Amino acid sequence: MPATIRPATTEDIPAMVEPLLADARERHAEDALLWDMAEDAASQVEKAVAFALTAEAQPFRQFWQVAENGGRIVGVIHSMLLPVPPIYAGADGKPGLILPDSFAVPDAPEGTVEALVEAAQAVLREAGARIFLSSFVTGPDWRAAFVAEGYEPLTLYLSRSDLGDAGSLSDVRPATEADVPGIVARSAENRSVLFGIDPFWAIHPEADARFDAWMRRSLTLPDRDMLVMGAPEDLEGYVIAQPASRLHFPPAHKITGTGVIDDFYHPDFADSNTLANEAVGSKALLRAAESAFAERGTGAAFVVCPAGWRSKIELLEAAGYETAMIWSIKR
Repeated sequence: MPATIRPATTEDIPAMVEPLLADARERHAEDALLWDMAEDAASQVEKAVAFALTAEAQPFRQFWQVAENGGRIVGVIHSMLLPVPPIYAGADGKPGLILPDSFAVPDAPEGTVEALVEAAQAVLREAGARIFLSSFVTGPDWRAAFVAEGYEPLTLYLSRSDLGDAGSLSDVRPATEADVPGIVARSAENRSVLFGIDPFWAIHPEADARFDAWMRRSLTLPDRDMLVMGAPEDLEGYVIAQPASRLHFPPAHKITGTGVIDDFYHPDFADSNTLANEAVGSKALLRAAESAFAERGTGAAFVVCPAGWRSKIELLEAAGYETAMIWSIKR
């Protein structure tokens, strides 16, 4: 008998905790450093689900649904309306995102995963989503369900858990306020490459001004390292090594000790297919970011990279990074 899919309620929370912990353990088995388990993982899961189901003021709209069979919770799925970063146009509105903390128990009725994905898409569509994204880490049934629904890789999260200390590099230095115009100019090149890879990254008309404001704000934040190459008037490239956010890590996992590189650009990979200049400059920036993480005691990091940016992927894989998570898109 197929499972019944319905919205989760607060009464379901105790029964949802164990499947979500089992889901987290699967990720932990893939990479124990990147997907480190919180000491109080069960409590963190319970708090996060309760907040999503009851809090009136939330940073984004999210949805929890469960699969029920014979009075037993046999699956859960978590989705949200994803805010569009301010440097992108977002003409299609907020995409609907199926998050990685979604799980079906091994003895769930056949078709439970597929039914959960369909139900999540339905609730996201009703909430106004016109584009759907999925986040995949583990589980062949989930991968197959997303492929069957027409999802195609959009963004890769490539990770490395042996950062070590690359040492200081004389040609890479901390950014200053004088570097912001150069960072913005290189960011515009980065955005142009992104848009060329996929129109999903359509550029907002005020992207430069917004990114400029964010870079100046970032310089005041003590939790990150903003690194550049070259003189301010002729900046070669930049990289920002920052702490992980909860968006990419379900609540059962720690995020302290994990870093993220999202803003990272050098003309070495301006051609999305072919690396230039033996990637000398981009390698130096990446090594400097890894060194900055190591100095902060960060043991694992991932780099956000479009799935179609083959030259950047080549650089990262040569440096020891492997794909840890895939965000896919269904238009």
